[in-house]
This record gives sequence, structure tokens and C-alpha cells, in this order.
Amino acid sequence: MATMLKATMTVPAGQMVFFRSFFALLPVLAYLAWRGKLATALATKRPLGHFLRGLIGVASMSLGFFALTRLPLPEATVIQYASPLLIVVLSAVLLHERVFAFRWATVLIGLVGVMVVLWPRLSVFSGGGSMADGQAIGAMAAFASALLSAFAMLQVRKLVETERTEAIVTYFFISASALSLLTIPFGWVWPTPEQTALLIGAGFFGGIGQLLLTSSYRYADMSVIAPFEYTSLILTIIVGFVIFADIPTASMLIGSVIIVASGIAVILREHFLGLDRARAKQASTP
Repeated sequence: MATMLKATMTVPAGQMVFFRSFFALLPVLAYLAWRGKLATALATKRPLGHFLRGLIGVASMSLGFFALTRLPLPEATVIQYASPLLIVVLSAVLLHERVFAFRWATVLIGLVGVMVVLWPRLSVFSGGGSMADGQAIGAMAAFASALLSAFAMLQVRKLVETERTEAIVTYFFISASALSLLTIPFGWVWPTPEQTALLIGAGFFGGIGQLLLTSSYRYADMSVIAPFEYTSLILTIIVGFVIFADIPTASMLIGSVIIVASGIAVILREHFLGLDRARAKQASTP
């Protein structure tokens, strides 16, 4: 999906958000209708909560798509992996969740990895020229996108207390489609047929990807599935090199390894803690 959007770099970010959201909604609604859940997908007790989640999500997507126009594909992607790390920080600060030393350590290590990727691009303060300035702005936009994505996930946590999963997904795509239309006065363009096909494909396959990811959690634990998400980074590096001639820098590769290692460490830690809790519960059951 990111590759398709990267190939439409002349299209404004707000317009990308519309295509990504509206055409993702189509397979989602078709799937819900097939499952007989279309009515429940539109039932909600917290419309304002969905609107807030959509507003934050649109801002995050817009910044992420803007970053794609300024940075090589692998770097724009890897900076997004800061989001799970920032969720831990925000959960501790805003939700007062208890975070143990091991998780804090892995989060700090992961954020060091993010800085390793970001630092070479932050030359806007050292007079690196217009291209360097654009890349620095892109790097900051990518990190801001990751931060807003973390806030969006906290909002989702609140929504799941009363809302069904299908309602959260459906209302996000609806609100994102509607909110993105507000960017029309800022200069939408008439895309070429090739760009139109790529934009529609990014939205449609993004929606299918959302369905597949949601379905996968029915058949396997998160600790089993989550590490596979990091394979997208490997594919991104390959695609970026083959299609866009983006050569990975040493800092990007080193930072990526640090970020991925810290993320997998947290996942495995939670997995083994879950197993220990299950064994303890079985042992205490008469």
C-alpha cells in the first residue's frame, strides 16, 4: 500500500487520505454484509468518540503520506514503528498504566533506534540545503505521524469498552473519508489514470489488509502474529531499492535493527509472562 502511495508523490496528502479511506471502506462493508454484521457496524453509543478517533487518524495519515513524498520509502516506514513504543509511554503518562522496568528499557532502546534513523535527516538546523531541509521536515512529519497514531490507539482503547470492532473500523473509514474532503480547497489535483489506479488500489488492498489482520487474531495469539508485521520493513527496503532506487543508509539499517529488536523483545516478554500466568492459574485451581 505504501509503495502505491509513494508512486503518486504529486498527489496531495489529503487527497491520498480520501482514496485510502473511501476505497478501503468498500471491501470492509462488503465483508460485513456477507457476515450479516452490517447493522451492528453502524450501531454506536459514542459518535463523538469515533469522530475524535477519525480526526486524529486523518492527521496521522496525512503526515505519514506527506513524509512519503519527502523521504525514501524505507525511512518513512521505519520511523512509523516508533508508534508502538510511544503507546507504552503515553499509556503510562496519560492512563497511569503500570509499566515495569524491562518494558521501559526496551522502549528507551527502541527510541534510541528511532533517533539513529532520524538524526542524519535533521540537518534543517545545520544549513544542509533545500533538499536536506525537505528531508528533515519529512522526518519530523513521520515522527509526528507515529505520535498521533499512538494517541489514536489510546482512543481506540477507550472505544472498545463500549463499541464493537466492526463499528470502530467502519466509522473510522467513514469519518476519515469525510474529513479528508475538507482538504479540497488546499489544492487537490486531477490524477493521471495510472495514479488513479494506484490510489484506488492502495485503498482497496488496505481495506482487505485490515480485514485479514483482524481475522488473523482469531486464529493465533498477538505474540505469534505481531512479529510478522516487521517483515513489511524487509519488503519495503527491497521495493524501495528496486522501484525507487532508494539505497538504505547505514543509520537506517542500524536504527531499524534496534527498533525491531526492541519491539520483538516486548512481544516475546509479554508472551512468556502470559504463559507463566496461565501455569500459575492452573496450579492454583483445585
